[in-house]
Amino acid sequence: MRHDGMSKLSGEPAGKAVIVAGPTASGKSGIALALAEQFAGTIINADSMQVYRELRILTARPDAAAEARAPHRLYGVLAAAEACSAARWRDMAIGAIEAAWAEDRLPILVGGTGLYLQALLHGLAPVPDVPAPVRERVRALHRRLGPAGFHQALAARDPVMAARLGPSDTQRLVRAFEVLEATGTSLAEWQARPAEGPAFSAATATILLEPPRAELYARCDQRFRRMLADGALDEVRALDDLGLDPALPAMKALGMLELRRHLAGAITLEAATAAAQQSTRRYAKRQVTWFRHRSPGETILRAQFSESLLPENFAFIRQFLLTAPA
Repeated sequence: MRHDGMSKLSGEPAGKAVIVAGPTASGKSGIALALAEQFAGTIINADSMQVYRELRILTARPDAAAEARAPHRLYGVLAAAEACSAARWRDMAIGAIEAAWAEDRLPILVGGTGLYLQALLHGLAPVPDVPAPVRERVRALHRRLGPAGFHQALAARDPVMAARLGPSDTQRLVRAFEVLEATGTSLAEWQARPAEGPAFSAATATILLEPPRAELYARCDQRFRRMLADGALDEVRALDDLGLDPALPAMKALGMLELRRHLAGAITLEAATAAAQQSTRRYAKRQVTWFRHRSPGETILRAQFSESLLPENFAFIRQFLLTAPA
């Protein structure tokens, strides 16, 4: 950071960041890129799947042309064989934000993983680490019982968490079971405890994209078809060839399960496409609900992405940068 501690963007002390949030396929990357070009910004990924190197197409990561127009950070930085968590991403994001400030650039966090943004701005529930043997034992139990049986087993011991999760929500079900197994306390109780102190402090402005439901769903469907045209099947095939643990987060990317079933000969490509599109629409709906109740950031502009709205977005961010921190 400059020794005078001042940002050449606004004349105010460094310590401001912009968040572009919203559901999948809502246009976040487009508006973030426009903001980065307008305000000398560095785009920082806040999507839990775009961190994985092997998933460029299936996660709709920014392409080389976009990356050439503005600095992009935390995209494709981890191998699919690794597991990213909210805590791990938070640590990487803080480093990327501070690096942007040091270069007199505006950090622009963009993504739809609300838990990551919440972890950055408000800290994390103080859940103890789960020992590796416990994790392996719980995952083996899930493989043996299957989704429905595992959900029933959790319900017998932790009805609160089981009621929050469906049988198909493998990652969160396993997490709830392993925390209970390791600590004897429900994950719901851990999450209800006060969060650990915020690891990051900055003035933030948020652009929260909220396309109309029908338009959003149409975009989800169109984007998945475009992914297929761009080579998503080959990407999934290459990931399959690595022989990774199906419980890894990267193996839960939207469309992964359906395309793997198609490659295994279980369903047609048409059926896989329809199922993946439905899964994507359901995920987008959950994201909309999450952001409506837990909007990140201090100052919010709710908008639908459109080129015609860029002047309004620019004015919103310009005013934020010119406002003295509280």
